[in-house]
Amino acid sequence: MSDFLTGIAFFLIIEGLVYALAPSALKRMAAYLPAVPEGQLRAAGLGAMVLGVAMVWFIRGA
Repeated sequence: MSDFLTGIAFFLIIEGLVYALAPSALKRMAAYLPAVPEGQLRAAGLGAMVLGVAMVWFIRGA
């Protein structure tokens, strides 16, 4: 459970950094998102999930 909470904490740190360091870029990206097809967003989300799982797998030495 502590690994899960650590992951959530890192997520919040990274999200906070984006809002603190590049708020205008975040606004532009948010305005652009409705123009991106849903299939492309799903593919990007799935790719990010797969990459994240693979990174955890390799880091943990499985």
